[in-house]
Amino acid sequence: MSSTKNPGRFAGLLYLLTSIVGFFALGYVPGKLIVHANASATANNIAASETLFRLGIAGELIGQAGFIFVALALYDLLKGVNRRHASLMVTLIVVSIPIAFLNELNAIAALVLVRGADFLSIFEKPQRDALAMLFLNLHHHGFVVAEIFWGLWLLPLGLLVYRSRFLPRFLGVWLALAGFAWVILSLTGILLPQYQDKVNTYSQPAFFGEIAFMLWLAIKGARPPALDSTALSSAAG
Repeated sequence: MSSTKNPGRFAGLLYLLTSIVGFFALGYVPGKLIVHANASATANNIAASETLFRLGIAGELIGQAGFIFVALALYDLLKGVNRRHASLMVTLIVVSIPIAFLNELNAIAALVLVRGADFLSIFEKPQRDALAMLFLNLHHHGFVVAEIFWGLWLLPLGLLVYRSRFLPRFLGVWLALAGFAWVILSLTGILLPQYQDKVNTYSQPAFFGEIAFMLWLAIKGARPPALDSTALSSAAG
């Protein structure tokens, strides 16, 4: 089925594809290589699996770039509901992408330290390992900052889905809850980092709203109804 006939399915499949790449980069790779509070073990893992670490960096860049097209596909699907809210949705998600791109420099810096370039010969290996762990921690905190926008863009998206009439309203509510959960998680990581893991655990049911939305679009799709001139004027407001 073409994206013209079912723009919702196109948006959902694109959303699902970029999310899989993102999970690989943000979930699978760190889980395999990073040993918390053990700089030496982490550095040894990265050195032994450098290709995997590089794939994680590349996956994050590809996933973030791909999300620009996800945002545009969702805009095309939902602009008829309210163009202003749809534009706000796109703006909020696009703002987070440069943050994530620049944040990958921390991962690249950690890799340079692990590889031990000639100009780093003045540092002993334990010192290089500690510095690499510092950059990996900064990489984590860079995503804590980006999480604010990961949450904020879901608020206008949830409102658009709720008001759309061609998508289930419960998905709109669930997306809004996911948006609030991301913002709370981000602020917890900045203000009360000792509680971040606990907040992340309690927030999982809300985060599943985003997964439910993308799967609904990918499986069932969505076709916005044709709008008359009166409805178009209302959507632009």
